[in-house]
Amino acid sequence: MATGQISTPPEYSSELRADARWQLIERIHQTGPFQKSAHLTPLLLYLAEQSIRGHHEALTERQIGRAVFGKPAGYSPAEDSTVRVHVRQLRLRLHEYYACEGHAEKLIIDIPKGSYVLEFRSVLEEIRPLEEIRQIPGRVAPAPAAQPKARRIGLLGCSIAVLALALVVCAFGWYRDAGALKNPAPPWPLSSVIRNGQLTTIVASDSKSMLRLLGSSEISLAEYLQPGYLDSLIPEHTTPGVSRLMSYVSDSQLTSYADLSDTTSIVRLAGGLADQIVVTSAHDLNDRNLQHGNYIFLGGPTSNPWVQLFENKLNFQVVEDGIGGTMSFLNRHPRPGERPMYQGLEHTGSAGDDYATISLLPTSSGNGNVMILQGLRQEGTEALGELLSDPANRAKLRQAVGMEPSSGKSPWFEALIQVHAMAGAPVSVSIVATRNIQP
Repeated sequence: MATGQISTPPEYSSELRADARWQLIERIHQTGPFQKSAHLTPLLLYLAEQSIRGHHEALTERQIGRAVFGKPAGYSPAEDSTVRVHVRQLRLRLHEYYACEGHAEKLIIDIPKGSYVLEFRSVLEEIRPLEEIRQIPGRVAPAPAAQPKARRIGLLGCSIAVLALALVVCAFGWYRDAGALKNPAPPWPLSSVIRNGQLTTIVASDSKSMLRLLGSSEISLAEYLQPGYLDSLIPEHTTPGVSRLMSYVSDSQLTSYADLSDTTSIVRLAGGLADQIVVTSAHDLNDRNLQHGNYIFLGGPTSNPWVQLFENKLNFQVVEDGIGGTMSFLNRHPRPGERPMYQGLEHTGSAGDDYATISLLPTSSGNGNVMILQGLRQEGTEALGELLSDPANRAKLRQAVGMEPSSGKSPWFEALIQVHAMAGAPVSVSIVATRNIQP
């Protein structure tokens, strides 16, 4: 078998399928979260097969990128984080499996940090011997009284069972309380999309969308999801230099400074829950991924086409005056004192007022929540990260959407934000209008 291929040739198939480790992998990838993910199942199968067969040389980031994600031979893992993002997501999905469907499994799978080789451990290896338990400070087991031997053994067994159960209950209570202290909820409204025990995916805008400027029509989400959509954006006749530039943009994972700034702010505000956040590009997302977990989308529909999925629920919608032209927010249902259109900066880097919206709504499946942070220009998108970071602005937003100070339940909402920018940076923000969203 050629190293790096997901296959079970006839001479190996029975051997591999008879392996308890492979049987565990098959049980895992048949569960709902893996069946609905286009990337996690092939990634799990590839890592498992190569790990079980001992083909560790096939488990480098570059090899995984080529074998699982179809990356070109010369792609740079330093510029493209696809493998790292999905392996981190795979770790979280495995934790979810063992917390739910797989709670009775006898084998535990781990992906050590800094490695892509799966480790399989027996559950028994996770249980400390009784002698170690007895040595826990404050947990001294009393010496048994003199009893007939048979009865003494029986009572000892019961005592050990009761002691072990008590320790488990106490340990669980301590772990739960310590976890709550270690991982406090992030401030609202991020607390609605970053929750303990749930995966949160930040979906950054796709730099490849810049290629739409070469065409004469917008890109719909359906077109964006087509494998060859990039080719359709490239003119037939271009100079070699332009061709090289377009190839570089097509093969790279680039995003804006605004997305980087917002992501940094979100991860910082997440605190102890930051390890439950993964970051991916809009290009690497699949619609089946949206069935589970929480999502934060950065950018508007021109740079992050996934936002189009939720536009029918939003009052403020991005419109563009021709490809690459002036961008505005259309106010679909203006209220007294509101404008029907809010026009943003002419281009990124100019001074003046830009606009942005922050929206919170449920996923279509109802199994998670979605936050959308979209600015007409980068200044608007960047300002939303600063709004989330500022307690005073969060309090104003809370009041504007009608959320009671003592309420633990967040409303679904969207808020239009005015951003004053100078020299390409947001200087101040103010809330212009809000709407409640009906799920």
